[in-house]
Amino acid sequence: MRLTVLGCAGSFPGPESPCSAYLVEADGFRLLIDFGSGSLSTLQRYVGLHAPDAILLTHLHCDHMLDAVSYVVVRRYAPDGPYPPLPVYAPAGAPDRLAAASDQPDRTVEDVYQFYGLQPGTFPIGPFTVTVERMNHPIETYGVRLEHDGRVLCYSSDTALCDALLRLAQGADLFLCEASYLDGVENPPDLHLTGREAGEVATKAGAGRLLLTHLVAAWGSEAHTLESAAVAYTGPLEVVRPGACYDV
Repeated sequence: MRLTVLGCAGSFPGPESPCSAYLVEADGFRLLIDFGSGSLSTLQRYVGLHAPDAILLTHLHCDHMLDAVSYVVVRRYAPDGPYPPLPVYAPAGAPDRLAAASDQPDRTVEDVYQFYGLQPGTFPIGPFTVTVERMNHPIETYGVRLEHDGRVLCYSSDTALCDALLRLAQGADLFLCEASYLDGVENPPDLHLTGREAGEVATKAGAGRLLLTHLVAAWGSEAHTLESAAVAYTGPLEVVRPGACYDV
C-alpha cells in the first residue's frame, strides 16, 4: 500500500494545509479516505482530478467531507462527463448532507455518488480488506483499518481515547493518528486526542510507525505535540505534511 497525504489540518484549513484527505493506493486502485475542505486542490496537485476509484468518509464534519460537495461539479458537469457514479462509503445521512450543501440543494447527488452506509465490521473495497469501528466523537465517526498483502494501515479519524481505536491499531505497520489537542491543558472531553495519548495508543497497539495528523495550526504547537508523543512512543514518529508519501 502507498499513502499520500492530501490534507492534514485539523478543524479548518491551515496556512499550509487543507483539511483531512488521504489517498491509499494498491494494485492500481485508489481509495480516498476523507475529503475535507480545501483538499480538492491538493488532489489535483499531487495525484490528479479523477484519481479516486472510491471514497470513504469517516464522518460528516466539514473538515472531513466538504470537498466531496465541490467534487459533484467535477463529475457532473465535466466537458467529457457526466461520469459514472463513484462509490462512497459514509455514515448514515451522507446523501442528504451532501445534497443540501451542493449547488442545487433540491437535487439528489446520487447521479454522482453511489452510497454505501458504514457500519462497524469488515468488508472489501477494491483490493483492500477494510475494518471500521465507531470512535469516541460527538457524531457518528469511524476509525479505519486497511489490510492488503499482509500489511496494515490504521487511521484514527477524529476521536478521544477508546478501546475501539486500540483494536483497530493493533499491530499496524503504519498508524495515522489525530493529535489535535495539547497535553497539559484543560481539553474538552470525548472529542480529540493529545500527542501523548496518540503515542500511548501506538505503543499499546505495537504500531510500527506513528504519523500524527489533524493538528490545529492556529492554537497548537507542532513541537509540543511531537515531544509529548515521543514520551509515550519510541518508534518512528513524525507530523505529516501535504504531498508526503509513505509506503506501508
